Amino acid sequence: MNRKFFTSALFFTMITSFSIVAQTDLSKTAQSTMNFLLVGTSSKACAMGEAFVNVGTGSEGMFYNPAGLALIKNNFDINLNYTQWIADINYLSGAVGWDLAEFGVIGAHLLTVDYGTINGTSLITTAEESTYPLGYIDNGLVSNVGAYVVGLTYAKTITQEFSMGLTMKLAGQNLGQSTYSGTTKDNNAAKIAFDAGVRYQTGFKDFTFGMFIRNFATSVKREEIEEQLPLLFSFGASINVMQVIAEEISENNSVIFAMDFLHQNSYSERVNFGIEYRFLEMFALRGGYQTNRDLASWSAGLGFNASVSDSDIEVNYSYSSFEIFDSVNRISLTFSF
Repeated sequence: MNRKFFTSALFFTMITSFSIVAQTDLSKTAQSTMNFLLVGTSSKACAMGEAFVNVGTGSEGMFYNPAGLALIKNNFDINLNYTQWIADINYLSGAVGWDLAEFGVIGAHLLTVDYGTINGTSLITTAEESTYPLGYIDNGLVSNVGAYVVGLTYAKTITQEFSMGLTMKLAGQNLGQSTYSGTTKDNNAAKIAFDAGVRYQTGFKDFTFGMFIRNFATSVKREEIEEQLPLLFSFGASINVMQVIAEEISENNSVIFAMDFLHQNSYSERVNFGIEYRFLEMFALRGGYQTNRDLASWSAGLGFNASVSDSDIEVNYSYSSFEIFDSVNRISLTFSF
């Protein structure tokens, strides 16, 4: 079996598998759990409206399409992100990738969520209504509240054009303790989940398309209720517009336009748009827009890249506009050596 036939068969299999997922009835709107898994933490990605299925490469790509890890630039790639989220919630995430040459690329990532200060309450009985006029008992600060993800990724370039990746991760959420009828219970849950993605570079004007399935797992049971993780299927494409309209200056300038289609079990379909202008691989300006969102809409950001000896250092910042809540700021650092 030659390589071209193998690649075509594998790519067709992935498309068929993802199409089946996309056509499955996932209409349980607003019934998923652990929705912190959908919050973007990469400032580069979020500045582009999270239209990042094809744009993300190296360790940063693990969060949006594990196939992007295969396009690591150097032997090691490290990505660190901080997100100042709404309602005093903060996200920290990091990823590292290691190039094993012909054996592929392996990576690991970690995400933690700090929910801030949370006060616990408990219900009252009819006899306690006069003592607690608000209708509940304030139990004070709740400890051990937060969420986390720990994941391992393997990615490989099958041909010069085609790459694929797979992530296995443990996602957990701690929601403190609750007391009912004198019994105290820990409200914690953890679940193994999988991400998988493919990426194909056509060779025409940097035109790339890819697919990504995220948070594939069995249901999580809380009390007597079973809930699904926020399963997400994405199909995206990107192209270097500068190579189309002004190829003579595209060596030092690039304008990447990206568009992702999202199908998920916790919301109706969405489309993300993003654009990035990069000059001399040193300076970047980005913008993006997300459709069909209740709070989020447009975003913007910028980035700087410097080369020191055989190492690259990149700093990125993004600003995302939100309705009602304060806007969201993110900052990221990437080291490649």
